[in-house]
Amino acid sequence: MRKVVTLVLGFFLYGVSVHAQTGATQMADETMKRTIMQLEQDLYEVKLNLNQAQNQLKNGILVATIGYSVTILGGQLLGSNPEWGRGLLYAGGAIGIAGTVVLVKGFNKISLGPPAKPRSAF
Repeated sequence: MRKVVTLVLGFFLYGVSVHAQTGATQMADETMKRTIMQLEQDLYEVKLNLNQAQNQLKNGILVATIGYSVTILGGQLLGSNPEWGRGLLYAGGAIGIAGTVVLVKGFNKISLGPPAKPRSAF
């Protein structure tokens, strides 16, 4: 009789232990799934930000190059046609500065600052 009670009690305790481990495993799986989903979302945002920054940097380089080319042309025309030269110098400078502002905004998209400290999952 004593062996039967011990055996039944042993099976009961084993069942409770297995059930508790299953619940803990399910909670760990859910936490892992949430963490992976958050990482995927963060990665998507980083890729999107880099794509937007790349386009903005290309546009800024193009505008700045055009602006400074016009400035050089204006400098060349100062000797032969001073009115056109001065106008092109000012216009080219303004266009070049606008292109530089676009470049700076593109670089600011890349460097968003230091990342937040990750939360410990354990």
